[in-house]
Amino acid sequence: MAIEITGSYRFLKARPEWLALRQETILEPERAILDAHHHIWEQDGNPYLLDALVADLETGHNVVGTVFIEAHYGHRTDGPLALRPVGETERIDQLAQEAGRRGRPGICTGIVGFADLMLGEQVRPVLEAHVATSPTRFKGVRHFVSHDPAFPDGIIVKPANPGLLGSTAYRAGLRAVSRHGLSYDAMLYHRQIPELTEVARLLPDLSIVLDHYGSILGVGPFAAQPRETFEAWRKDLAALATCPNVSIKLGGMGMVICGGRWHENEIPPGSDELAQAWRPYFDTALALFGVERCMFESNFPVDKGMVSYPVLWNAYKRLASGMTESEKSALFHDNACRFYRIVT
Repeated sequence: MAIEITGSYRFLKARPEWLALRQETILEPERAILDAHHHIWEQDGNPYLLDALVADLETGHNVVGTVFIEAHYGHRTDGPLALRPVGETERIDQLAQEAGRRGRPGICTGIVGFADLMLGEQVRPVLEAHVATSPTRFKGVRHFVSHDPAFPDGIIVKPANPGLLGSTAYRAGLRAVSRHGLSYDAMLYHRQIPELTEVARLLPDLSIVLDHYGSILGVGPFAAQPRETFEAWRKDLAALATCPNVSIKLGGMGMVICGGRWHENEIPPGSDELAQAWRPYFDTALALFGVERCMFESNFPVDKGMVSYPVLWNAYKRLASGMTESEKSALFHDNACRFYRIVT
């Protein structure tokens, strides 16, 4: 079944009827989960708002909290350009309060917003405005640097300018993030990992988390060389892992750009199939970063084009099945709480 992908490997639209064809018993339903990465958005006529998020969270796993990651949702349409993204933090804080009134107080207990780090030191008022808008929930900043010369027109979204992580202005912005006690979510493609390593060494006080294993490309020219891509990724990831201020999110492998083709099947994948496919990446990240710097993420609704929420977390539980109870707690809950300074 061929599914049209609009744009350049654009996000897939979730198909509830198709996802419902795969039903599984929830594994370890009592295990506490902090979903370290999800979005709320209105993109391409494919909204994923509070009701949709709550519906996914109530499919059986014990999700006690979530971290919202910026998605250009609710930006202000007037006022100073630099401050317009603060509207997203305001909207998400309001949704979090509404979720609490509906009996789900952990939703969006952490917020990672956008700030233009190319403002350098001048980003300081933007960070202050985010914190003032949501003083208990605002935890960090994400500003895409995703760029790969193989895709000059972008892969998921309009590509960032090349070399942002190496620019003086962007690094000054990161220093401001660090001084404010905030964290940095690094969204890039796998061949940019060495650039992040350089930044992590230069700014050892900056708490960094690498999103989606580093977004390992598996489309275009990378589709024909999975082994070479994996080895290059592992080598670069090993260097990054030597930086103690860097953690890694284990997820996002349901993105089309990673090369998965499950969306083309008549029936969605099962958790055992996903765990087997993702095992090399999970094992590698765990070996390099140690259990104390790894955390699971759903990356919903992006990954929802490939897999349902209950099956996704079952796959993660299969990946962690041989670990101790304390190690599982770290991966599913404790590490994300510590990194984002969250109490659930």
